[in-house]
Amino acid sequence: MKHLNEGESIFIQGSAKKPYEIKMIGGIVSCDCVAWRLQSLPIDQRTCKHIKANVSNGFGGMNPAIMKQPKIVLKNVPPCLLAHVWNEEIDVSGWFVAYKLDGVRAWWDGTKFWSRLGNEYYAPQWFKDLMPKGIVLDGELFAGNGRFQETVSIVRKGTPADQEWQQIKFMVFDMPNNPKSFMGRMDDLKAMFPFSERGKNQIDLLDQDIIAVPSKKTYKDMVAWHLELAEKYGYEGIMLRDPNSLYESGRSHTLLKVKSFLDCEVTVIGYQKGKGKHKGVMGSLDVIMDNGVEFNVGTGFSDQERKNPPKIGSKITVKYQELSKDLVPRFPSFWRDPE
Repeated sequence: MKHLNEGESIFIQGSAKKPYEIKMIGGIVSCDCVAWRLQSLPIDQRTCKHIKANVSNGFGGMNPAIMKQPKIVLKNVPPCLLAHVWNEEIDVSGWFVAYKLDGVRAWWDGTKFWSRLGNEYYAPQWFKDLMPKGIVLDGELFAGNGRFQETVSIVRKGTPADQEWQQIKFMVFDMPNNPKSFMGRMDDLKAMFPFSERGKNQIDLLDQDIIAVPSKKTYKDMVAWHLELAEKYGYEGIMLRDPNSLYESGRSHTLLKVKSFLDCEVTVIGYQKGKGKHKGVMGSLDVIMDNGVEFNVGTGFSDQERKNPPKIGSKITVKYQELSKDLVPRFPSFWRDPE
């Protein structure tokens, strides 16, 4: 049996016409057969008959290199509502529209802030004292357009700095535990955050407008107009919300995002070594989408991110122009962590 070293691969003839490739990338032994790819297990726990029969250090994908990496443990994961991309055939006349903030999604559970991946944001006590107690709110920690990385660096610190948090606002956009329709929830939020008090401290309500369609215009015209206005003011896009919808966990077509570029979340499954000016650091990432499509991302990284790339098994967000006929993102570029 073969002992695979980092970056090494072998080809095994199976039942398919094309040989299967078994490789070790980022300390994980993988196989491109259907059985390995479609397993629901984390990638560091998968195996298949081809790996078992041919690789001595590949059972279950576990090996000393990956064992040294800290495991990613998700706990306290809030049941956030997530958006789909708007399809132009969906008539959104009468829907709510809001600017898409360039901030960090946050869930207030009544006493603490959590990321949508289950990590606590340690806000200063004075900041938390501004929040309503015992009421669950969904929103975004926001320092201003174009300041995403700065926002991340502030809110992810285990020891919050009062002066830095003075720059942060919590922009509220929903009440997950309220059983009313979105329109009813917005009425309750407006009562909780009256207009006369808006903008006086770090807690504020995200403005929501209604997509009104004047004569000789279509809902598509109005979506384009709102998107153009949002980008003019430095926002990354708009969010559309069905006024009659209830709050639900996971992705829903009652919440739609509209941007000039496309993006998706992917899971990191391996690294490629850098060459040329990137020699000695990460050159690109091997990633996999939820639908099993794998591709490579080599642009959009800072020098620091190349020195300390995302961990195997972690999620990142990439942006791209369009999907190929094989559903592979074209011209993908690293954008950010999904939090």
